[in-house]
Amino acid sequence: MTAMRKLLATPFALVFLFSADAAAQLHYTVDVRDGASHTARVTLRVDSLPARDTVFQFAATAPGTYQTMNIGRFVSELRATDARGREIATRQLGTNTWHIGDPRRVRQVSYRIKDTWNTPVSEFPVYPMAGSDIDTDHALLNPHALLGFPRGMQRSRVTMRLVHPSGWTVVTPLSEGRDGYEADSYDHMVDSPFLLGTGLSMASVEVTGVPVRVAVYSPSGQITAPQLMEHMRGMLNAAGQFIGQLPVDRYVFLFRFTPRSPGATGAWEHSYSSAYVLPDTVLTPRYAAGITSTAAHEFFHIVTPLNIHSEIVEHFNFETPTPSQHLWLYESVTEWASDKMQQEGGLMPLDRYLGEMAGKLWVDRTYFDSTYSLAKIAETSFTTEGAKQFGNVYMRGAVIAALLDIRLLQLSDGRTGLRHLMRGLARDYGKSRPFPEDSLFGIIAARTSPEILDFFERYVKNAERPPVREYYALLGIDLVEGERPSLVLNPNPTEAQLRLREAWLRSGTGASAGAPSGGSDGLMSAAGSTGMLGGAGRVGSGRLR
Repeated sequence: MTAMRKLLATPFALVFLFSADAAAQLHYTVDVRDGASHTARVTLRVDSLPARDTVFQFAATAPGTYQTMNIGRFVSELRATDARGREIATRQLGTNTWHIGDPRRVRQVSYRIKDTWNTPVSEFPVYPMAGSDIDTDHALLNPHALLGFPRGMQRSRVTMRLVHPSGWTVVTPLSEGRDGYEADSYDHMVDSPFLLGTGLSMASVEVTGVPVRVAVYSPSGQITAPQLMEHMRGMLNAAGQFIGQLPVDRYVFLFRFTPRSPGATGAWEHSYSSAYVLPDTVLTPRYAAGITSTAAHEFFHIVTPLNIHSEIVEHFNFETPTPSQHLWLYESVTEWASDKMQQEGGLMPLDRYLGEMAGKLWVDRTYFDSTYSLAKIAETSFTTEGAKQFGNVYMRGAVIAALLDIRLLQLSDGRTGLRHLMRGLARDYGKSRPFPEDSLFGIIAARTSPEILDFFERYVKNAERPPVREYYALLGIDLVEGERPSLVLNPNPTEAQLRLREAWLRSGTGASAGAPSGGSDGLMSAAGSTGMLGGAGRVGSGRLR
């Protein structure tokens, strides 16, 4: 970063570098017609590579998955050639990197790559929803699981042409241009999954004026997009009310239902879409409710990390996994919001909402190591031991987010809670302005109260037992301990408890925390965002969500 700031010290340098970067393009062709062998043929065309750009990189990880992927394991037959088709020397440097001998002569790089679903590996299995599935009648493609890139060209514009069997339908959040699907950078392309094949079903709805599509591939035909949309419609409308004007100009849900999964089932969210791998079975009311709950979590990610994120997320390192300490914000707050917005929207009765919170408390106490703070889970998420505790960001993490909401309401006399804080942060930072990784707690304290720093110190940075009884008592809600804990309304609350409870039920009584004078209560539009801010969804009961 220091070297880059020096390069951009003058307006002339800024214009020159911007123009050079914008002019450089990566043109990929991905051929998935060999579905029987679960293999894609990838060709990258370039005008040339910078003289020093000798490393061709595949993803070691991807944003928000919090896992080592090592996509280079699936690559074979990598060749670089010049304008006349003459081969340029290459050699593999490591699992995910190849050396290119004379990059200035390179006009094409080609290779074969196996899908992650059907290729056995001895370690680091890739989550199905974050990998690649190539078959004879469909494909689920996450670009980072297919596309390598010259390391110095991560910010270059990208096009990807898909070659697939005739009659296939392609669904993706990207727009298609003359040279294929278009992205403003490699990061933007990675942020944009594809579902394609025969027999896809489609449905759409508008939420706060934003088109939202659902695409479904179900081999058995037991689940269709119109069915799912009917179950999800209420949640989407509740999300619109909770968030305000949606901060995107489009959104796509991609559902790949399967009779078997090579690993955990669940979902992975992106800025303008989310991809799901779930069991292909009868869509009972209970199953539909579970899918809707998962989708609610993924959908709220359009707030964070799309509009609220640190520089670690903004400038993703595909070579070396780098965790952010604010996993609690990206995943725990999102998990809390996915339930709270349904409760406030009338889709989840209060007793069920309290049951969800009590259930998460029980799972935290029963299945996870209580010595792991949320900060420690984030710090160790790429390690084997840390991965075992990762699911607790959706259990203990959601409980702590709920307590943070109550504490903020208490400190503001019921005016503003966590929902309002998130709206204010999203307005003032947004898709293209990351917050400093080490400054968020201070930023929140400045917007709310210095007293909130103690909360973060004790329950996010450290692993003190969450004060569930004390905080819910402020609302006239009792924690009842037993074989499993429960949260129940006190039949005789005080006037102070009732006042705070009423404020809590509607996320506060005042204007949005941190909002500029006269500002809108919704989020500013992120239409056209090209930041790659996708992330893993919830992990629980063996699922990534």
